[in-house]
Amino acid sequence: MQSFTYERAQTPAEAAKAAAERENAKFIAGGTNLLDLMKLEIERPTHLIDVGRLGLKEIEDTSDGGLRIGTLVSNTALSAHPRVRRDYAVLTRAIQAGASGQLRNKATTGGNLLQRTRCPYFYDTNMPCNKRQPGAGCAAQGGYSRQLGVVGVSDSCIATYPGDMAVAMRVLDAVVETIAPDGTERRIPIADFHRLWGDTPHIENALQPGELITHVTLPRPIGGRHVYRKVRDRASYAFALVSVAAVLQPDGRGRVAFGGVAPKPWRMPEADAELPRGAKAVVGRAFADARPTEHNRFKIALAQRALAGILSDAPAQQEG
Repeated sequence: MQSFTYERAQTPAEAAKAAAERENAKFIAGGTNLLDLMKLEIERPTHLIDVGRLGLKEIEDTSDGGLRIGTLVSNTALSAHPRVRRDYAVLTRAIQAGASGQLRNKATTGGNLLQRTRCPYFYDTNMPCNKRQPGAGCAAQGGYSRQLGVVGVSDSCIATYPGDMAVAMRVLDAVVETIAPDGTERRIPIADFHRLWGDTPHIENALQPGELITHVTLPRPIGGRHVYRKVRDRASYAFALVSVAAVLQPDGRGRVAFGGVAPKPWRMPEADAELPRGAKAVVGRAFADARPTEHNRFKIALAQRALAGILSDAPAQQEG
């Protein structure tokens, strides 16, 4: 790990300003992803800004019946919150499907949204990777790609976004709140927060330099049956080959988002409209532009089967 300087920010505005003033600065809170990447010298910040004592650990009701979550709320606290368990159960289920209890105790809401891909070629610094070094090439193209993306990918990168929490937040239409170095605040729909790779896979989200996530807001509850199904190679502490977050209404309508298949949580409203026709119609629409490799083509069929299993379950599981 290369040497770096360190400071502890006192306010969100101060943290954002400090990040803009120092070249190659990074925020750190739980550090569950950043520190691993620093040890491997994939991330090489010259300055760390500790935001762990800014507060921002409250979960509060909003005036319109939604929920506002501070960026430093731990995954454990968020998944266990009574309103999340009751009104946003898909979020509880997604968080509890991820990582281990120890990591969920440290991981924060904002940090979870910003976690980086687990593509093995990204982690192997002997391999060319456009995410680590723009223009270097993508070793995954033509390599072993079983765990990598099938939709929303590009010639520059076929890595996936690895998280679980964001897939549930996508199906719930969450909004990410930020503060910029000049004090400007903005609200970014989670649909627009994570970027498709295109020709710039090193740019992974909509944040500008120095911009800090302060809160995530969930809209008022939409009811229905909340399900998160994660298919992985082992029963725990593994990233999804495919995951499905679904909120299903008694009349057959609903919303579906997929994880483990794309650079971002993958949801298409036009695919949601196909739910009354069944899993095959939904997946056919959601993955219409898929570009699978010979190694990961199975993910499309796996997504269909996972969703079909959800749709065939008795409409019980509503408690978080």
